[in-house]
Amino acid sequence: MTSTGAEVDGGRGVLLVDSTAPGAAPRGLDAFRRGWETQIGDDVFRLPAFTPDTVGDFRVKGHVTKVHGAAIADLHAASPTRTADVPGGDQDLVAMYVVQRGSWTLCGPPGRGEQTVSAGQFVIRHVGRLSAFETSAHLTARFFVLPPDELKPLLGNRVVTGAADSAEIRLLTALTDTIHATVADLGPAGVDAAHGALIELAKAVTKGRFDDVEPRLAPALTQAAKDLADRRLADPELSPAMLARELSVSVRTLHRAFAAVGEQVTTYIRHRRLEEARLALTAPSGRPSISELAAHWQFADSSHFTRTFKKHYGQTPTEYARSAGAAQLSPDRQPPDHGPADSA
Repeated sequence: MTSTGAEVDGGRGVLLVDSTAPGAAPRGLDAFRRGWETQIGDDVFRLPAFTPDTVGDFRVKGHVTKVHGAAIADLHAASPTRTADVPGGDQDLVAMYVVQRGSWTLCGPPGRGEQTVSAGQFVIRHVGRLSAFETSAHLTARFFVLPPDELKPLLGNRVVTGAADSAEIRLLTALTDTIHATVADLGPAGVDAAHGALIELAKAVTKGRFDDVEPRLAPALTQAAKDLADRRLADPELSPAMLARELSVSVRTLHRAFAAVGEQVTTYIRHRRLEEARLALTAPSGRPSISELAAHWQFADSSHFTRTFKKHYGQTPTEYARSAGAAQLSPDRQPPDHGPADSA
């Protein structure tokens, strides 16, 4: 079992857990509970009591991050877990469960029965009291604890469910991945911004739509679009229209999100393609020709690529390769210059 954390004035915390190693399970739950209480805090979410079987075989690997009154837990459980009876006790929070593998069964208020969140689904609901739950073995899920102030009025007594691959959940996932990766280095203003964006995206999930007039959603949407563009840089179909379609937003909304953070979609794509081409020019072996680079990174032709590269880096591709100490690039015959380059 391993546990590490970072905290600034109680505003953030990080907990890394791994009780899946041989011999770690018998004391895994105790270590997890201590780490949660120290790094996350009972004020965010009070862990319930578990059954003896769960206590004796707690094999869980996870990453938990706290930002103010919210927490995000990425959990991978090899063993099943079950709470001991109904925990009881008052607790005012909004909980969201996004399940990628396995299942998470939740007990509802008296008279409302159980609800199982299966793989590929999410559930978000207000929780007024600690309630019982159980999870299957081989569970992969993301668990959110969210403060109720802004979300409870939207939810009321509703339990909102849907597909885990919906646009809003994909945006929320992109944001939480970024929070996990950066929270230890954020200043107080950054923690505030991360918390605000997390709440606004949770509100979008609760409403069942993307609120394209909410400026605090712009960083999350922009990051999701960048992540998708990075995976599809060599795709000739990559464009603002394709990104908007994949993220289930309008092209106008996507352009507005980039503008809100001081960028343009097409500029980001072009610069990332140029960066990948630049790296290829200094590869130790198997360096492509100029025309091959132009074709692979979707420039109109080698002249267009050369002009765009020189405008961005101040050198032609051949000059850059030479100045970087690369071997002579095999030059292609360059077509005549036909005027200003189009955007990639």
